[in-house]
Amino acid sequence: MANWRDDYYAALGVRDEREKANIGLYDAYRTGALATARQQVQSSEAAAAPSSSATSKRGATTGQQQDAGKPLHEVLAAVRADLTAAQRSRSELQDRLTRTTEELEKLKKKTQQDGRRITALEGERHHLQLRLRDRDEELRGKAKLLDSVQDELASLNLQLNMAEERSSRLQRENQELIDRWMAHKGKEAEAMNEASKFS
Repeated sequence: MANWRDDYYAALGVRDEREKANIGLYDAYRTGALATARQQVQSSEAAAAPSSSATSKRGATTGQQQDAGKPLHEVLAAVRADLTAAQRSRSELQDRLTRTTEELEKLKKKTQQDGRRITALEGERHHLQLRLRDRDEELRGKAKLLDSVQDELASLNLQLNMAEERSSRLQRENQELIDRWMAHKGKEAEAMNEASKFS
């Protein structure tokens, strides 16, 4: 955004330098014009004086006008050349101003488009940040749930192992009781058999 300002200030600086460079010509033109005016006043005063003095001064006045006419012609030529250069400079500056204005308008349009794009991207970023925050919270909740499920699964596995150990122990105890009961019943049957032999 600073480029067009720099170009604008540079163009103003160039214009000031050109105008200052021509100050001498302007002053010379003013000086020549004043000298010519003075000579014309002196001529008119000399014409109003007595004829004897007018006749004697006429040759000097004519010589002064001829001498003043030549520098004035040169000054006018220089002023015309300076005017042409100034018009050329103005045309160049006008072209640069037109190009700068067009570039400025393009940059303004681009800036507006970029501003709208930035606003849209900021909105999208905010929306994505909200979604990401929601996903983070969801992941934290699922991680807690997973930890809870794993803890519960570990607890259930422990209870299952304890229940299996208890079942195995009860099966062994039951088998021992059955074995002892069968042994006891076997002894009773043998005793009854022995008793029946003596009777």
